[in-house]
Amino acid sequence: MTRRAHVKNGPYAPPVPVRELTVRSADGARLHVEVHGPEDAPAVVLAHGWTCSTAFWAAQVRALATGHRVVAYDQRGHGRTPAAATCSTDVLADDLEAVLGATLAPGEKAVVAGHSMGGMTVMAASGRPAFREHAAAVLLCSTGSSKLVAESLVLPLRAGGLRTLVTRKILGARLPLGPVTPVGMRVLKYATMGAGSSPVMVEACARIVHACPTTVRCTWAHVLDQLDLDEAVRELRVPTAVVVGTADRLTPPPHARTLAAALPECLGVTVLPGVGHMTPVEAPELVTTRIRELVDAYLPGDRGVRDEPEGASA
Repeated sequence: MTRRAHVKNGPYAPPVPVRELTVRSADGARLHVEVHGPEDAPAVVLAHGWTCSTAFWAAQVRALATGHRVVAYDQRGHGRTPAAATCSTDVLADDLEAVLGATLAPGEKAVVAGHSMGGMTVMAASGRPAFREHAAAVLLCSTGSSKLVAESLVLPLRAGGLRTLVTRKILGARLPLGPVTPVGMRVLKYATMGAGSSPVMVEACARIVHACPTTVRCTWAHVLDQLDLDEAVRELRVPTAVVVGTADRLTPPPHARTLAAALPECLGVTVLPGVGHMTPVEAPELVTTRIRELVDAYLPGDRGVRDEPEGASA
């Protein structure tokens, strides 16, 4: 039986896109892309994190689509994008480049927001021509550039080799998550969300995460374990805002401080007390507001009418 990939009702139920595209990446991988909002509005591009999907951004899409053109896509192996033979930070960058090229007109700028692995995608693409052509500003939510496993706080153990080893085993475990149950939601909440997260928030995240195939989850866990994008952060030469929760166990606040110190144009770090790793779901209004602020500050007001993008098929 196919697992329900997202909640069907409430603030975290994904809105229906204006149109859907299939975009081919550099290696031929087919990426599922959704476009919401008016075609002539300022553009926002959203990249989700590990084990998530476009549904993770439902609250932001719903709030922004009235006055923005919002582009969201499923990372390879996630959501409605099929798994591909290659998984690496290089192909994450390839995929983002392909989405930008297919959904934005030549020279058109957008605000790009990435959560967790989506933020790492942005960092990996920082030196790419298409990214530099299209990115006006960036929002990084709950992410880091290296040492993810070593600095994870999922296990309440003293930092060191033992904690790193056990954390690596847990995050890369090939055990299926199974259907969403009360026990499963409690485990997910502990590992990824703040104690004050509502049941509605927890279920929304659980439906998305549990729908991610086990093989995809484990393959990308290995990629993230080896992550080293410290140099790429220094190439992210656009205005960049950072958001992190104090209760984030996967990419705790030291990662945000490291990013802020390395970013050439950091706009500051927003620290959210009691919020965990799932900031777009746990603090939807704050994340949406940060995106709006970047649009207002770094995108022209009059976008004009765009033609249908090339390189995409319905």
